[in-house]
Amino acid sequence: MTTDPAAPVATPASAPVSAPVSAPASVGAGRRRAPAGAAVLREDVTEAIRAAVLEELAAVGFARMSIEGIARRAGVGKTAVYRRWKSKLHLVLDLVAAFAVDGLPVPATGSLYGDVRALLEVMSHVLRHPVASAVIPDLLVEAARNPEIAAAVRGALLDGQRRLAEGIVSEAVARGELAEGADPERALDLAIGPLYWRVVVVSGAAPRGYLDSLAASVVAGLKA
Repeated sequence: MTTDPAAPVATPASAPVSAPVSAPASVGAGRRRAPAGAAVLREDVTEAIRAAVLEELAAVGFARMSIEGIARRAGVGKTAVYRRWKSKLHLVLDLVAAFAVDGLPVPATGSLYGDVRALLEVMSHVLRHPVASAVIPDLLVEAARNPEIAAAVRGALLDGQRRLAEGIVSEAVARGELAEGADPERALDLAIGPLYWRVVVVSGAAPRGYLDSLAASVVAGLKA
């Protein structure tokens, strides 16, 4: 068994990232036991690369971001990056997936309003995170031009939200709060669309009670 041949070669010149990212074990660099003779991927190198991605995105954006620039900021060789991710898209999607909602349980407050309010609370925290604010807008721009990126973004960002919306709507139908055939996609449109606009596009602090009133509007829209 060998050690990671692309260990750090220099101290990163940029300032440390205020919110370090730690992706789930199933995302990005694998944590399964390496087969005999395989290189051991050092976790400190992996985390240095993830931090460098955030800095590079903030400096140049996704379109101009390069593996070379990431490696330089992380103080490693390009080989260290390519051993973990095959492209800059996969690297960025790894970061996004770390803050996706795919692993969260469906809210179970006992009411449609409570479940929608809980979903909005979770998503507001996700969208305010530095990863989301730095990465998602650039990815959406690229997705409009590149079908491969669009498919990857849908998988990383939308699948978990869709599962939560389906669970919320299904439970509301079972309780009699919504009619049969209520559309989970409409629930997402009504809830996440305005929230994304407020938090990411407008980038302003939501007024007091905003999530409460938005949840009430979503419920009214679904019942209309």
